[in-house]
Amino acid sequence: MSDHSQKKIIVGMSGGVDSSVAAYLLKQQGYQVAGLFMKNWEEDDNDTYCGAAKDLADAQVVCDKLNINLHRVNFAAEYWDNVFKLFLAEYKEGRTPNPDILCNKEIKFNAFLSFAREELGADYIATGHYVRRHTSAGKNCLLRGLDDNKDQSYFLYTLNQQQLARSLFPIGDLKKSEVRNIAEQLNLITAKKKDSTGICFIGERKFRDFLARYLPAQPGSIISVDGQYLGQHHGLMYHTLGQRKGLGIGGIKEGNGAPWYVVDKNIVTNTLFVAQDHKHAKLMSHGLIAQQLSWIDLPSLTFPLRCMVKTRYRQQDIPCTVFSKAENSIEVRFKQPIAAVTPGQSAVFYQGDICLGGGIIEQCLQT
Repeated sequence: MSDHSQKKIIVGMSGGVDSSVAAYLLKQQGYQVAGLFMKNWEEDDNDTYCGAAKDLADAQVVCDKLNINLHRVNFAAEYWDNVFKLFLAEYKEGRTPNPDILCNKEIKFNAFLSFAREELGADYIATGHYVRRHTSAGKNCLLRGLDDNKDQSYFLYTLNQQQLARSLFPIGDLKKSEVRNIAEQLNLITAKKKDSTGICFIGERKFRDFLARYLPAQPGSIISVDGQYLGQHHGLMYHTLGQRKGLGIGGIKEGNGAPWYVVDKNIVTNTLFVAQDHKHAKLMSHGLIAQQLSWIDLPSLTFPLRCMVKTRYRQQDIPCTVFSKAENSIEVRFKQPIAAVTPGQSAVFYQGDICLGGGIIEQCLQT
């Protein structure tokens, strides 16, 4: 019998292929495995989007096939209070938050972890994230997933030592194609289910319509960087730095026919500034200030810290130097200027495959 047979694992079952295969792999390794489906959003009576019901049904079919129990829990109140309220507040201030990062921090590796341990007696939780965990000399490291195209360490940089110690990531050593192959061999209902791309737990609704339910749109002026009035935007909250699509000014006579890009937002005057250059000076930054820091193993770090940084998901690593400033604040200097560093997003730091941690971008340092 496996040495794992006395360890109980609760797998976060999303109704997708990744968590399905994660549960299967853990059971194959001899663990006591059960699933937990989290409902974190309450649809209203007029909501035509019913993704959660379909996801729950798929998760149940998978658990039945794997012969494991599926528990259910409703964290809608926790999600509203600890994720969605902040999400709305950030947009109201003209910033661009990343709800997936906050959701992982507050729900999946806080509320879920506590519930699994305290209510279900779990030794560990597991998820279908494409990351790896390495433990050495009592220290836990978060590593990128082996599949470069699916690596999700950017979204998990807030995890601390205690959370990592109780978390398993069974598919972190696999490529997405391998995960789907396993699911197809098992004839799992989720084998060909497409990946979710919407806001964490809210689904693939039309973002503009969804946001307008909670934040009244305030139209304002679109102004070119040289001062020309170009039209009206529908609300600053719908636009982010570097954005090209959806501006509604593609056919205007001003300009040279090149695409327009968002280069700045003024929340006081409700003005959107644009330029016909995706590397316009107003878009380029040589550094940033970040706060609300999360370091996975702070005692092991020495500042100034030379490392790599991502200022958004899927961005190529940028060499940088990190300087410690006031408490819970850092200044980051890039080796070369980069475009569209966006307040409200996260700067996440790496040395090789190891994710060191990160923080929320508060300010761009212009070139």
